[in-house]
Amino acid sequence: MHQEARAAWRYGLMGLPLAFVSLPLYVQLPRHYAETHGLSLSLLGGTLLATRALDALVDPRIGQWLDQLFAQGTRRVCLIAAAAALLMWMGFAALWLPPADMQAYLPWWLGLSLILTYLGFSTVSMLHQTWAARWGGGALAQSRVLAWREGLALAGVLLASVLPVWLGLHGMVAVMALALLIGLAGLWSLQAKADPAPLASSDHMAATHTASPWSQGPFVILLLVFVLNGTASAIPATLLPFFVRDTLQAPAMEPLFLASYFLAAAVSLPLWVRIVRRWGAMPAWLAAMLLSVLAFISVPWLNAQHTWAFEGICLITGLAMGADLTIPGALLSTVIHQAGLGGRAEGRFFGWWTCASKLTLALASGIALPTLAWMGFQTGSSSPDNQQLLAIAYGGVPCLFKLAAALTLLLAAQRFAVLKGNT
Repeated sequence: MHQEARAAWRYGLMGLPLAFVSLPLYVQLPRHYAETHGLSLSLLGGTLLATRALDALVDPRIGQWLDQLFAQGTRRVCLIAAAAALLMWMGFAALWLPPADMQAYLPWWLGLSLILTYLGFSTVSMLHQTWAARWGGGALAQSRVLAWREGLALAGVLLASVLPVWLGLHGMVAVMALALLIGLAGLWSLQAKADPAPLASSDHMAATHTASPWSQGPFVILLLVFVLNGTASAIPATLLPFFVRDTLQAPAMEPLFLASYFLAAAVSLPLWVRIVRRWGAMPAWLAAMLLSVLAFISVPWLNAQHTWAFEGICLITGLAMGADLTIPGALLSTVIHQAGLGGRAEGRFFGWWTCASKLTLALASGIALPTLAWMGFQTGSSSPDNQQLLAIAYGGVPCLFKLAAALTLLLAAQRFAVLKGNT
């Protein structure tokens, strides 16, 4: 295997355990606490929104701290990664394995466990993203590295979705611990590759002066596109279990829908790398957005007779998601390096990037679920009004956000050439 491919593979190993804190928390956890522990949708949505928003507020500060940490060498970075991974694992275990006598205080246990999990996850995930961005190499080179990371993350998503069935919740928690150890070993083996080059004092002062992400127009626009596109994905991710059970009336097929969606995304990663090489990053991402809209626009008209049609939609939108996983991060790395801040300020950029991502997910769950409840939605009901509310929220609103993201990206690329991702 080529040396760069080996490095990318070892770097990507940490993506697998980090994925355990994506699908289980955003798709499975709300349903688990609602059905197993009897918590209301409004309480769940409010708790997820509050804890995720609180977590997002500290991300920019963590990003600044990571810039200082990387400047001291990656040996120390690896030690911090190990401590943060332990914190994340402890919170994750507490979420899924609460004490039997905690029922009266379960909302507080849920909130505190989420804060613990998010704090550790934020540190490890931002450290992981910053590590790759410091390698540079342009949008195409970055898309290759991120394809490894996201491919292994998708494997983690699939693993996390089936482990509770295969091994139970205790087994899922144990496998996550093992995967974290393997991921940390992969980063430890790559220490020298992310160590900083010495900076002259004048260069350091210039970098400090210009390191604010908000002073970079391309970053601001790219972040807006990222948020709009992320909202289009977060809303259906939150509402999927309800749509599958209440509209399609096929709860037994939910694992198939999820597996085909993520498998299609994983298979598409090498394809999107080739498309980026041929077309450039911006046209490739734009094409993926439009493909997703074309597939998803028919969702509001589906019913229990259309389960296999929905399976086809899962496959097509999964293929489109492969671009969402690789291209935005590659474009962000290109923006950072073209601004002259490569190897100096990646943490600051990823701090705000991660903050925006979390707020998007928090708003999706914290607004969609209580709003549906306020409008009269009743989980488990098959009434026409109930189905219409769910159809609009699950299928119609995401298409509008996706189209807004595509239009914003198209207009922004005309002003900022760096967003075309041709370097």
